[in-house]
Amino acid sequence: MYEQHPEIQFRSPAEIAEYQNMLLRKQMQYIKGNSPFYQKMFADNHLSFDDIQTTDDLQKLPVTTKQDLQLHNQDFFAVPMSEITDIVTTSGTLGDPVTVGLTRHDLERLAYNEHLTFDNAGLTKNDIIQEMTTIDRRFMAGLAYFLGAVDLGAGIIRVGNGIPELQWDTINRMHPTVCMVVPSFLMRLIDYAEAHGIDYHHCSLKKAVCIGESLRNPDFTFTVLSQKIHDRWPELQLFTTYASTEMQTSFSECGCGCGGHLQPELIVVEFLDDNNQRVADDKPGEVTITLLGIEGFPLIRFKTGDVCYHHVQPCKCGRNTMRLSSILGRKGQMIKYKGTTLFPSSLFDVLDDLNGIAGYVVEISTNDLGTDDILIHIGTEHPSEHFEKEIKDMFRSKVRVAPSILFESPDAIHALQFPQMSRKPIKFIDKRKKEI
Repeated sequence: MYEQHPEIQFRSPAEIAEYQNMLLRKQMQYIKGNSPFYQKMFADNHLSFDDIQTTDDLQKLPVTTKQDLQLHNQDFFAVPMSEITDIVTTSGTLGDPVTVGLTRHDLERLAYNEHLTFDNAGLTKNDIIQEMTTIDRRFMAGLAYFLGAVDLGAGIIRVGNGIPELQWDTINRMHPTVCMVVPSFLMRLIDYAEAHGIDYHHCSLKKAVCIGESLRNPDFTFTVLSQKIHDRWPELQLFTTYASTEMQTSFSECGCGCGGHLQPELIVVEFLDDNNQRVADDKPGEVTITLLGIEGFPLIRFKTGDVCYHHVQPCKCGRNTMRLSSILGRKGQMIKYKGTTLFPSSLFDVLDDLNGIAGYVVEISTNDLGTDDILIHIGTEHPSEHFEKEIKDMFRSKVRVAPSILFESPDAIHALQFPQMSRKPIKFIDKRKKEI
């Protein structure tokens, strides 16, 4: 059902828009005949699928929320379960996990999407990719990378997450040129290499395609974490990507490092304010997606909860597609602390700039006054009042408030970051009382 049209990225904005309109009309007709949720939603709102002829017409429709997916999960399936090939779930960061199903054609689309991601990063069939993320635990991304490598014709080594010793053994034995990795894990790889006399500056790895953590600030400069990685391993070129299970699509950087490129044949994206109106090009908005070419679990105007900027100017690479900035934060993770509103990412930036800590976890809870409290678990072998004051002073200088600090052993922090059911490192725990 999906279309492969990689050259569309380099066409004029007008050609890209018309192509998306044509694909959107096809997708609407498919949903009209197959999606129980959207059939009911259109009927309840006295809407017609035939009225959606262009991406601008999407503004006539209500948005789809995470709560809709949680309450009516099965109604979003547009094919019988006998037609579903792969079954995955969301991570459940902001509530109960949602089950998503992909048909055989959806898996082919997923492979094509990751092929485009690898193209953006300059990979070819001559590369060997080391997958440092899990491919199991109901995780879509790990399988997507594998399928994308197969579609590209590159080699892939499925090592999985963690275990620096196994990662370096694989690098030294099999000489991969690229890794798929969570950025903070690269710091552990560097630490392990330096502790064991491994000359990582001259190893085979030349590129890292990164997931799960932002590499860049909204102005495209490196974050504190990625700057640290670059300073210690300058030979490794970093590429950032953004995706979610619901998207079944990713936005990925090219070598220019100025935002994640839209893939026009796979997804329509809008940026909405709190009133579900489109924001101006210079304003941040909530990433809201409509999927193209999807059979199993199609979505229309799904609000992801992620807030970012978008850029419509042509990229130096020659692509004319819209680009996403890094994610400023998630709507459901916004913190209001002592009169200051902030996202966890601003706390992460401070913590990533600290020396002498062995990991951290930010925990948010509701205090007796009904407002937000922040407790930061910090791993260290040398806790002290002086160190705590130093950390709080840094928070005051960077974000104007100083959260509570709890020192713990590095092993205890590792256990918090990698609980048994987790598919990726946990840096943020939200224990706030939810409104009913």
